[in-house]
Amino acid sequence: MKIEIRGEQIVLDKERAIYLPNENLLAISDLHLGKAAHFRKAGLAVPNGVSQSDLKRLSQLINHYQPKKLLINGDMFHSDYNTEIDEFASWRSEFKEIDFILVKGNHDKQTEEVYEKLSINVYEPNYQTNHFCFIHNVTHCKSDLYAISGHLHPGISIYSKAKQRLKFPCFYFSDAYSILPAFSAFTGLQLIKPKAQDQLFAITPSKVVKV
Repeated sequence: MKIEIRGEQIVLDKERAIYLPNENLLAISDLHLGKAAHFRKAGLAVPNGVSQSDLKRLSQLINHYQPKKLLINGDMFHSDYNTEIDEFASWRSEFKEIDFILVKGNHDKQTEEVYEKLSINVYEPNYQTNHFCFIHNVTHCKSDLYAISGHLHPGISIYSKAKQRLKFPCFYFSDAYSILPAFSAFTGLQLIKPKAQDQLFAITPSKVVKV
């Protein structure tokens, strides 16, 4: 799905990512690496492979769009240092030519040494392009640029023809800001209540659909 915001094209990908052709920039939000390991450490029965699956999807996106920059719009790592961050380090080595940018979110609490070791450029509170201000929590945005945020894990509820209620992650766009879906599959959804002029794009298993 391709849309235009402030005169610039944005590609909405069904893998919960956006691509900005003019910037050659791929952006995701709420990757939450280490969340499964964090829960297992707390004694909860969370299956292995969640982070590996998310990183596999991210690899496919990188190989498809061939971006110069990958931007994670907050909550890259869910908690304190754990084994899944080591797994990310190994995965990161496959994409040395790409600039990794992290806009800090509320869960991003690693030390500066960790980010430097992983070759991640950290921005706080935002990262700006010519038209957009990437920020994790839109309520903290003080820029006149169009804000692209995350944090809320937006979702939409749709009734099917069989009158079944289905929930999907979604992209949300208002006149002033947007909210990206959580990239990680291991997250919940916060249902969005749009205003009349807002735009919602549901992410189904096969495609992005304007609602």
